[in-house]
Amino acid sequence: MTDSTITSPSMKDPTTTDSKMVTPSVAEHVFREISKVIVGQEQTIEQILIAIFAEGHALLEGVPGTAKTLMVKTLARILGLKFTRIQFTPDLMPSDITGTNVFNIQQSQFYLRHGPIFTDILLADEINRTPPKTQAALLEAMEERQVTIDGERYQLSPVFTVLATQNPIEYEGTYPLPEAQLDRFLLKILVDYPSAEEEQRIVDLWDKGFSSKHLEEVEITPLEDINAISQCRFEVKTMRTEDGIQKYIVEIVQKTRNHPHILYGASPRASVSLLLCSKALAAIRGRNFPIPEDVHDVALPVLRHRLTLRAEAELDGVKVESVISDIIKSVPVPR
Repeated sequence: MTDSTITSPSMKDPTTTDSKMVTPSVAEHVFREISKVIVGQEQTIEQILIAIFAEGHALLEGVPGTAKTLMVKTLARILGLKFTRIQFTPDLMPSDITGTNVFNIQQSQFYLRHGPIFTDILLADEINRTPPKTQAALLEAMEERQVTIDGERYQLSPVFTVLATQNPIEYEGTYPLPEAQLDRFLLKILVDYPSAEEEQRIVDLWDKGFSSKHLEEVEITPLEDINAISQCRFEVKTMRTEDGIQKYIVEIVQKTRNHPHILYGASPRASVSLLLCSKALAAIRGRNFPIPEDVHDVALPVLRHRLTLRAEAELDGVKVESVISDIIKSVPVPR
């Protein structure tokens, strides 16, 4: 439904592609198909793919109307994955997410009524609008891909991924996510406004008859290989990293712990996350090894939600993104 094919900026150089790898072709397919519905947002889509390929979860932050829900729903359809959306509200209970045991009178026994968490891609819409008790119901699922109901454990889908959204401009009646839960998210992705040119293309798309309410009418081609996601994850998992890149990652994270503007720096989990995301991005770009550019390009979404600025720094208008950028510039790039 668009007059041009959108590809990831990181996939422009075909000379870097390893023809034996599945990940680059899967990513290319995703960008080609999602361009039929989503205009722009290439970096956001790329970072969501990084989370999925690195077996992590992502927090999407953006104002209403920037196609976060539509983007995730379309992506799940392209990947051939089951999609479920939960609208988080103040009265949502943990059992509304995980499910509960219900008594069957005819059979005189309990049976499990599965909650929406039993899916592949879970969109947790406005996750900061529900109380901490309900937010915590996601912790076990996100970390161990299982849930415990009435003392019994149930395994979730092997590709279970949480993509949560929150509104950055409306805090009344919200429950900010605690650090422990924020740290469970591999990435925090900022969904920005489209450019004027992109917004005009969006208007033109709707003028030609597109409607997000009738997404099934768009001719989207899902992945043919149902095992493609598992293969992409295997390629990321088995990818090896040079010692110089490992030291580069560790030094960046170490510097967050003694920066004058930072009260609490990133934990070792951040180092691991930075490594995994660098490997996933390298795979998307067609390489079987990460380079410093990959580390640099994922540093902001990996670290921005894991740092706590000092009060005086916030009063002076210091932004966490600028602090991370300064840290990266101060670390020598390995050859």
